[in-house]
Amino acid sequence: MDERTERIHKAAEYLQQRLEGRRPVAGIVLGSGLGKLADRIEDPITVPYREIPGFPVSTAIGHKGNFISGRLGGKEVLAMQGRFHYYEGYPMDLVTLPVRVMKVLGIGFLFVSNAAGGVNFDFRVGDLMIIRDHINLLPNPLVGKNLDEFGPRFPDMTRPYDPALIAKAEGVAAECGIPVKKGVYLAGTGPSYETPAEYRYFRMIGADAVGMSTIPEVIVARHSSIPVFGMSVITNEAHDDYAEDFENNGDDVVAAADAAADRMTTLFTRMIETL
Repeated sequence: MDERTERIHKAAEYLQQRLEGRRPVAGIVLGSGLGKLADRIEDPITVPYREIPGFPVSTAIGHKGNFISGRLGGKEVLAMQGRFHYYEGYPMDLVTLPVRVMKVLGIGFLFVSNAAGGVNFDFRVGDLMIIRDHINLLPNPLVGKNLDEFGPRFPDMTRPYDPALIAKAEGVAAECGIPVKKGVYLAGTGPSYETPAEYRYFRMIGADAVGMSTIPEVIVARHSSIPVFGMSVITNEAHDDYAEDFENNGDDVVAAADAAADRMTTLFTRMIETL
């Protein structure tokens, strides 16, 4: 058996034992400062990543490093309270390991979220952006020998974010009076924040928001034909006309995400109710 496949199944078997037979309808990946959604999960079972065989440890600011199993919107879900990043030094097979583990555990949908800088001049701190497409500047997680049991060698990426889920989100947002933007998310390696010239370049090539995560998970989910919904919380204005004394600050990003987390939680919960 491929070493990667063995690691996936070993972790899934351990989680199956810890989750007491629960079968999640959806997996949720919570980005920087967005872990509050996990507090809304009913009848939770918490499994720290460090206890799962073969799992790395999340070291990023605002990432608690737990799987939370329970009910959200009346449905069984499995939420990642923090993710893994390429900039932490992990290879892509470990960055995306949880998505494949959740696939083995039976998820039918994946909801991903992140904190992102708004390169679109119309975006403001605290805005919620539905991800309609992405631009990947990270290594592709499917490079290497294909894991045939999960998907094809050359998966289609015409619609990486599910149109039906996007339409559902727009409907829920309108019903709840929650303003949402829609745009293209770009991911780079990090961990340094981008320069003003890079922000200008990203805007010119079609990005609306920029971050350091999410896309590898989406690619792996789509490789396994899992429908994906993605949302960015705009935590800073990633422009190229800053004041002389401006600095990007990781703690400020987490604080801005935390302030918007309740609105995102409402959207995710209402969407999951209808799955």
